[in-house]
Amino acid sequence: MKLATLCYVEKDERYLMLHRNKVENDMHQGMWVGLGGKFEPGESPEECVIREVFEESGLQITNPKLRGILTFPNNFNIEDWYVFLFTATDFSGTLKQCNEGTLEWVEKSKVSTLPMYEGDYLFLNGIDEHNSVFSIKYNYQDDVLKDYKLTFY
Repeated sequence: MKLATLCYVEKDERYLMLHRNKVENDMHQGMWVGLGGKFEPGESPEECVIREVFEESGLQITNPKLRGILTFPNNFNIEDWYVFLFTATDFSGTLKQCNEGTLEWVEKSKVSTLPMYEGDYLFLNGIDEHNSVFSIKYNYQDDVLKDYKLTFY
């Protein structure tokens, strides 16, 4: 089982997005995603997301808001992944180059036009509409979303 975080940093009705276009043989090559990554030993979800956003962007987020938990059973035919999804509006620092891809502030209204995983559209299109935490369980087969179960709390 893998534990990870994902964060959508927000500013002026835009999300900071990462276009995964720099790493050779990247399993997410060409996709647009939020910032985040795997837990290090002993980290809480909040500590992990703060560290990952800083490492990837140079931005120091404060008060990340837990928005949901994403469950990927048997992800990529390897193992289960559990991802804690956050948003952040409070941050400081200067945006830097990311070694995993190109960082870009994208208008929220245009995010749905970017190449992303189908399941990402499900929560990003509604994240501002709901003020509650959600859980979503995805069933992907060969990178195609077969079904999902979404629960708001």
